[in-house]
Amino acid sequence: MAATTFDNTRGRYGAVAVLLHWVMALLLVGLSLLGLYMTTLPDAGFDKRKVFLVIYHKEFGMAALALVVVRLAWSATGVQPALATNVPEWQNVAARFVHLCFYGLMLALPVTGWIMSSAAAIPVSIFGLFYLPDLVPPDDGLFRLMVAVHHWLAYALIACFAVHAGAALYHHFALRDDTLRRMLP
Repeated sequence: MAATTFDNTRGRYGAVAVLLHWVMALLLVGLSLLGLYMTTLPDAGFDKRKVFLVIYHKEFGMAALALVVVRLAWSATGVQPALATNVPEWQNVAARFVHLCFYGLMLALPVTGWIMSSAAAIPVSIFGLFYLPDLVPPDDGLFRLMVAVHHWLAYALIACFAVHAGAALYHHFALRDDTLRRMLP
């Protein structure tokens, strides 16, 4: 079957991969910023603003989980563009490692958030359409553990953003290769 502009080639990502990449990037940056902001709001008392932000954070976190599953399925069914050939092998190994970390974090963060909500006996709504089942019974100790794990995984995701964006910019401006351009629309 002939490749279309939707499909990846050995030299470039296709439209579907590019769209999924940038939608996920915007969603994850937004979720990270929202999460960082929410942690500055007080827990004590009834703060309607924080409650609504937590609800939105959970709903969009579950959307991110669904999109990463779609992204993994799309990646598994097609060709992956070759890594840069003009760099030392350790940089390609580092690129693979950061991508694996991204996928691990994109799966782990929403799952730890879901476990956190389940342990707190707070249902996870999917944009008011339905609720996800609880993954665990209520457990305050598990809730507190998942809060800490989720928190540190979020910082790991932010670190991956910095490394990933820095490497893309290094390739574009210092090496002047096509690494960044092949992921642009």
